[in-house]
Amino acid sequence: MTWKKFSGEIIHSDIHDEVKKAIERESSLGNKLKVCIGTDSQVKGAVTDYATVIVFLREKKGAFMFIHQERSTRKMSIKERMLTEVQKSIEIAYALCDLLDLYQVDLEVHADINTNPMFKSNQALHEAMGYILSMGFVFKAKPEAFASSACANKMVH
Repeated sequence: MTWKKFSGEIIHSDIHDEVKKAIERESSLGNKLKVCIGTDSQVKGAVTDYATVIVFLREKKGAFMFIHQERSTRKMSIKERMLTEVQKSIEIAYALCDLLDLYQVDLEVHADINTNPMFKSNQALHEAMGYILSMGFVFKAKPEAFASSACANKMVH
């Protein structure tokens, strides 16, 4: 799984090690961090592009993020695609949660799902919320889910 920084620089080490280094660096600078993980997708013809982001919020001092992009040719309903986004975010959250707990960094999983029933993505809201909460993660949906709806959205091809 290839990750990169916002600058486009490829991260060559394991994402777990890179997150650990980032937390240690920010802690040594006296910054309190919160991590938000989100995924967004975009369908273009027969192709679906996904972008998953790990956003590091520095309390009152901006943010930075790591990005993973992938592509799928699997045809799926909007509900299935929304739940696939959530699954991608949860996989990363699960891989990092022990590390974040160790360093006492708060974690949120953001889903690019609208809480307004008038939007198509809303049909996946209850399953996504149940999935995230049952894993023990803090869940945010739109409009609070900026990691997926703003950050990952900018990174999806």
